[in-house]
Amino acid sequence: MNIKWNALAQTAGISFGITVAVVTVFALGILALSRREAVLEAAGGSGGQGTGRANAALAGATACFAACAAVVVYGLSLIAG
Repeated sequence: MNIKWNALAQTAGISFGITVAVVTVFALGILALSRREAVLEAAGGSGGQGTGRANAALAGATACFAACAAVVVYGLSLIAG
């Protein structure tokens, strides 16, 4: 039995890097949602400046969660394929 240690180390390194990236992007999505809630709370239900910032935060959170979902689906397709 011959183990290719270099290939194993590369796979482990890439897996670790992707995991850290996905966790970071997910945390940014959570942060955007919390900032959205803070903006809406500060606006007190009134429209105007706060609504635009809240919508931008929601769009950012949606993009972060979509990126996480895309990475998960891609990983599952690699496993299943």
